[in-house]
Amino acid sequence: MMQKDVIIIGGGAAGFFAAINIAAQNPSLKVAILERGKEGLSKVKVSGGGRCNVTHAEFIPQELVQNYPRGEKELLGPFHQFMTGDTIAWFEKRGVPLKIEEDGRMFPVSNSSQTIIDCFLNEAEKHQVEVFYSHSVKSISNENDRFQIETSQGRFSSKKVLVATGSNPKIWNLLENLGHTISQPVPSLFTFNITDERIKDIPGVVAKNVEIKVLNTNLWSEGPLLITHWGLSAPSILKLSAYGALELAKREYKFQIEVNFIKQSVEDCLEALKALKQDLAKKAVFKSTQFDVPKRLWHKLVLASYMDEQTRWADVNKMQLEALASQLTQAIFSVNGKSTFKEEFVTAGGVNLKEVNFKTFESKYIKNLYFAGEVLNIDAVTGGFNFQNAWTGAYIAAKAIVNSQ
Repeated sequence: MMQKDVIIIGGGAAGFFAAINIAAQNPSLKVAILERGKEGLSKVKVSGGGRCNVTHAEFIPQELVQNYPRGEKELLGPFHQFMTGDTIAWFEKRGVPLKIEEDGRMFPVSNSSQTIIDCFLNEAEKHQVEVFYSHSVKSISNENDRFQIETSQGRFSSKKVLVATGSNPKIWNLLENLGHTISQPVPSLFTFNITDERIKDIPGVVAKNVEIKVLNTNLWSEGPLLITHWGLSAPSILKLSAYGALELAKREYKFQIEVNFIKQSVEDCLEALKALKQDLAKKAVFKSTQFDVPKRLWHKLVLASYMDEQTRWADVNKMQLEALASQLTQAIFSVNGKSTFKEEFVTAGGVNLKEVNFKTFESKYIKNLYFAGEVLNIDAVTGGFNFQNAWTGAYIAAKAIVNSQ
């Protein structure tokens, strides 16, 4: 039986961040990380296409929380304690400057997630955090004010435990056994599978700013839209998948969306098309791309409006004009399934937020048991927000653990 002061279960972003901050603030504490994999920080490695999207350049807590479909209310207080600016300062102090990209995402200046991983491994070594790899946790019990943890390779005992295992069903089961409630996990951040002539054979086409609604719901979003080999992706879709995670799971990922490619009303679009019919009378509609719609997409929408490549504006009848206006502003697509968004899978679900004290990230039921990251029922849209939740929760839990010795 190995005796420790603090055991962190999970060697990911939140786990390492918590361990380093605990050991740095109180060097006398024996801190250990138990990681089931052969190496840790696997999500850090693949995030942002291998560049690690550390956080997002949003510096107002009230604005930042709006990116969390689950956790918005609970994170407001914590973000006043440890926020984006604190994250930037923490990494810069350790020789890892960050940069802001046009869309607000923040990456290490090195453009490599390895920089973040090396920083964590160096800090862990410097502050004598022990990391036990290939230690899959089998059981957690709480006896005589100490936690007993059995892993695939041995037994550990500690006064305090922080769980930072992300979306791990086995750990959620162990936490249920201890008395916590787990909100049913469902996927978040996924792309939509769509088979439709209008987007067939044009992967890579981006409509820069669209509006999307999920029919028969209140779900909607706006932003860039990417046509892929299997359907639709990009921020507008990922945002919908995050906010609609529970609703879309209920529908077994079979539903309809309405896309407004030009963010105009169908009436305004029709008036504009009537003017074009006069102005471009002799030209072919197919070749007269309008409204900043990408050329290949315009071709598809024209063909879907009962016209061919030779149809001239002068010859377009009322029905064809109305059909084109409808395709541009209220195109209906049937979604049949989802695909994981790169390796950046996120899960909605986890420890019920009512059972956690968000001033300390400690369990309300079990003294000295803390949580950080996605093990809680908190998830965000894409763009560095899930990592910011991990840093904030880990930092506040670390501080609480150190102060309660």
